[in-house]
Amino acid sequence: MEVNFLNQAVVYLSAAVVAVPIAKKLGFGSALGYLIAGVIIGPFVLNLVGDQGQDVMHFAEFGVIMMLFLIGLELQPSLLWKLRIPILGLGGIQVICTTIVISLIIIYLIGLSWQIALAIGLTLALSSTAIVLQTLQEKSLMKTTGGQNTFSVLLFQDIAIIPILAIMPLLASETTENIIPQASSDITIGLPVYAQTIIIISVMTAIYLTGKYAIGYAFKLIAQTRLRELFTAAALLLIVGTTLLMKIVGLSPALGTFVAGVVLAQSQYRHELETNILPFKGLLLGLFFIAVGASIDFGLIFSKPIIIFGIVFGLITIKFGILFLIGKIYGMRLDNNFLFAFGLAQGGEFAFVILSQALKTGVMSTNIANPIVASVAISMALSPLLMLLNEKYIQPKYGTTEKEERENETIHEWNEVIIAGFGRYGSTIGRFLQANGTQATYLDIDPDNVDLLRKLGLKVFYGDASRQDLLAAAGAREAKIIVIAVDNPVKTIEIVNTVQKYFPHLQIMARAKTWDIYFELIEKNILKTYKEFSDTGLRIGADVLSSIGYRKNQVYRSLQKFRKHDEEFLKEIAESRHKDSDLIKQRRRIIEELELMMLDDIKNESVNKDLGWNEENIKEEFTPTIKKIREEKL
Repeated sequence: MEVNFLNQAVVYLSAAVVAVPIAKKLGFGSALGYLIAGVIIGPFVLNLVGDQGQDVMHFAEFGVIMMLFLIGLELQPSLLWKLRIPILGLGGIQVICTTIVISLIIIYLIGLSWQIALAIGLTLALSSTAIVLQTLQEKSLMKTTGGQNTFSVLLFQDIAIIPILAIMPLLASETTENIIPQASSDITIGLPVYAQTIIIISVMTAIYLTGKYAIGYAFKLIAQTRLRELFTAAALLLIVGTTLLMKIVGLSPALGTFVAGVVLAQSQYRHELETNILPFKGLLLGLFFIAVGASIDFGLIFSKPIIIFGIVFGLITIKFGILFLIGKIYGMRLDNNFLFAFGLAQGGEFAFVILSQALKTGVMSTNIANPIVASVAISMALSPLLMLLNEKYIQPKYGTTEKEERENETIHEWNEVIIAGFGRYGSTIGRFLQANGTQATYLDIDPDNVDLLRKLGLKVFYGDASRQDLLAAAGAREAKIIVIAVDNPVKTIEIVNTVQKYFPHLQIMARAKTWDIYFELIEKNILKTYKEFSDTGLRIGADVLSSIGYRKNQVYRSLQKFRKHDEEFLKEIAESRHKDSDLIKQRRRIIEELELMMLDDIKNESVNKDLGWNEENIKEEFTPTIKKIREEKL
């Protein structure tokens, strides 16, 4: 068994590593690459996966579940309320119209019963959340109008899974000869409808209350251990536990984890959860696509090619026409409407779940379900090609391809400024920015501090800002400035290294807690480096001068001149500290020159009484004064 498992793992991973880069290189996207890999290792080509396909499919479905959990993390309740019209309107109309049209065609052209026709119509009305969202994200189309409307329809379809599965037993015929007996852990089986309703409402309420009040406290205790692997384990436990709970009460696991994600969207641990789960989601989602490719029954396709490809063609044509018409009614631009229609024209992964339920309850027999399974799998495999067709040929000719606009970037946390470290230093910066109408994304690795600041009304997220994935989740690709205000000097350098490597466009403003860190930051060409106690010391010195009778403008100009002069010489020290062993002598020279410069300024004050407070005046005076002092010393 162990050898077999390792063999299967090597086969799946090898197929992905080989096929996906080739597909990406050809412009097909990763989803199609995984599907092609599945076909190659499947029974039709190399037959390397044997009879493990269904087991792998069950395991790989966690990829879809994790994806919906991450989508939930991105969606705050306020955003869901904002999207209520496209979710209920677009999504509801699409599912209802597609179901009615397909059901009528099956009844009048094929002659099946209305129960079977309705079950098939509901099955084929759904689209592939996994493939569509993966493709939209890869092509940066999620935030366009077409992408947002596509997402709204997919969200409604995922929610619709519950009532669709619930009505399947009601569609079952009186004869049960075709029922496939399966073990089930659903505790609601056999209970009255009112009892099932109470259980479902109670479970959903428990998920909401636990996510809102208990999970945050639990993650705080875990975060205090500072063990990243424990946080990852807790995140996975949350998803697996929610999935299991949903299966026990007969609900869609994907919907349950989606709700859990929405509840945690306001949590300070949101970004950390996202970055810990993301690698597992990507791997399992890829495994899901491979399993779909491997499950395509080519024997059935070759034995009934006209039927199978007729179903595929009819499905894509009908759904495309309905979606395009709905988009037209809702006033979508042509480019967005094509994206909307091409994106949702295929069948979806939940079709396999619904058809399994239909077989289990006796709604239809295997000779009806199997061709539909094969047709849905083929339509999913064609989905990336349809998107590519739209991108390469339709959009350039008929559309203008709307770009992502900033005002639509409501799914992700996005601000121009990121502040890493929100202790006494970073919080002062953040409060000053907020007081001037500028919002920032705040990251801090101290869970107690995060909890306290959120109680004060500040939106701070828990996470290690030296991690590239966390910065990406916090919007580093769109931000302009990162302020590094952490207490740990070593962590400061780690964050700088990460930003310079992965987000070179970000302007770095860094706090230097020690002289060594200040010099190291200067060597890394961080020009906006701030010594921690410098400003406080200068402010006290300025207040002393003002209190003993110096004029305010003279004190201000002296303070600015001192700061600039000090920074210039500290840069000299940073450049020569590895060469010049006599740093004490060098620093004594700095002190002497600074004192002479200040005395010269006082002596000439009567001559330059008209000088204002403008910093440019100080800058103009600065260089000549230093040169004069050095010439006099020589």
